[in-house]
Amino acid sequence: MAQKVKNSKTIPKSSNISSSTKSVSHTTNKTTHGIFQDFQDAFNATIQHYWKQHEQDKRLRLIDIMCIFMVVVAALQCIFMILIRDNFPFNAFLSGFIICVGQFVLLVSLRLQMVSDFEGISKNRAFGEFVIASLILHFISLHFIN
Repeated sequence: MAQKVKNSKTIPKSSNISSSTKSVSHTTNKTTHGIFQDFQDAFNATIQHYWKQHEQDKRLRLIDIMCIFMVVVAALQCIFMILIRDNFPFNAFLSGFIICVGQFVLLVSLRLQMVSDFEGISKNRAFGEFVIASLILHFISLHFIN
């Protein structure tokens, strides 16, 4: 089965090597399947928790819809700039894009404050801070346009 070499070491035949690679690939498939199953379980748990939050507080649905709207508007602005192949009103593009990104960030922080309790910050105070920060963001953006 094994061949003798000058140093009296044995070299396994190729049939033994192929069987060991089969067992490694079989182990890899089990590991990949386990990782995929873990990911699928985590994803399903996340989706169930997300819908549970929506059932408890209807305002979260409005915040999420506004977040999606901000992403769509930012994508449309980028697509428009790519299609016209001109950046003449570059300040206007930057201002619009920065407003979308900034408003998205403010909405995500508002959503986090609505879902979990922060010490010393009520939901009404969080909404008031969101409104003030949004006004400041829009004011700065309007002055950036010129």
